[in-house]
Amino acid sequence: MAPGGMAAFNVDDGYLEAIVRGYRAGILSSTDYANLCQCENLEDLRMHLSSTDYGNLMQNEPAPIATATIAEYCTRKVVDEFRAIRTQAIKPLSMFLDYLTYPYMIDNLVLLITGTLHNRDISELVDKCHPLGLFDSMASLCIASTPEELYREILVDTPLAPYFQELVSLDDLTDLNIEIIRNTLYKAYLEDFHRFCGTLGGATREIMQQILEFEADRRAINITMNSIGTEITRDQRSTLFPSIGALAGEGHVRLARADEVASVRSAVDGYGLYRSLLQVVEDNPEKNLEDAFFEHEVKLCRLAFEQQFHYGVFYAFLRLKEQEIRNIVWIAECISQNQKLRISNYIPIF
Repeated sequence: MAPGGMAAFNVDDGYLEAIVRGYRAGILSSTDYANLCQCENLEDLRMHLSSTDYGNLMQNEPAPIATATIAEYCTRKVVDEFRAIRTQAIKPLSMFLDYLTYPYMIDNLVLLITGTLHNRDISELVDKCHPLGLFDSMASLCIASTPEELYREILVDTPLAPYFQELVSLDDLTDLNIEIIRNTLYKAYLEDFHRFCGTLGGATREIMQQILEFEADRRAINITMNSIGTEITRDQRSTLFPSIGALAGEGHVRLARADEVASVRSAVDGYGLYRSLLQVVEDNPEKNLEDAFFEHEVKLCRLAFEQQFHYGVFYAFLRLKEQEIRNIVWIAECISQNQKLRISNYIPIF
């Protein structure tokens, strides 16, 4: 049976699945968020976080603590938990977990490329990279001082080399193309990860392909929204859409033609999920489309924990922790800026 099935799942992966379900139990509850929202300052928030699964993570940080510092410590904790799982995993779970780090690598490499184009010191930029997007040969990128040198190093030393080699040329490394490069790499990543999950079979294929297809549709809609009124042509826009998801095909054709926000709504009107998400945004002026996407992603990730014997829980845990950190940062910013009226506009998880 495929690795996504239950016949021999526990032999190699049952222990790590149990570990990640234990981590999931430490995700902040509605009661925890209610306590955080009652905090008068960031020191109170730190104290309340110490009573949760975060423990005394920030106890040695001098006061006053900043929002960025809180986010850094929270991120460090989830990175440590993820790495603890990754070091014990064997194939194919180890490969699956590697795929989860690729989006962070893409963002890190785009950051390094942007810095190189502006003559920034790469060694300084590496400190700003997301820790899950670091890789063994990252140090070799620091010797690059020009876009040409960085491009060669990426092709030789990074896990994303296959995507770069096929889709990105040296001539593409310009300020105008930087977001096109990011979206091109994400497209290749989503299609590759979707194919890989298909080879695993079982519940892993079912759950992960549903999540990845939603992610692909979300990116297609966001690309369309963000490219309206820019120099990106319809043909260029359509090449950035992943070839998976409910919108693939006719939906992509309609999105490529959209030249205003109303056209985007019309393009997805035949797809119940996205029609309802856009309607929610229209009905609630305090909510944007990205919030609606995040809420649905949280729903899909919660549902992933309802089944057993699959790898989707590892993906779901990582994404739920990301949302949790965004929630904590939002609450902290509202406290520090005295915007208590908006403090409850976070996205609940459990």
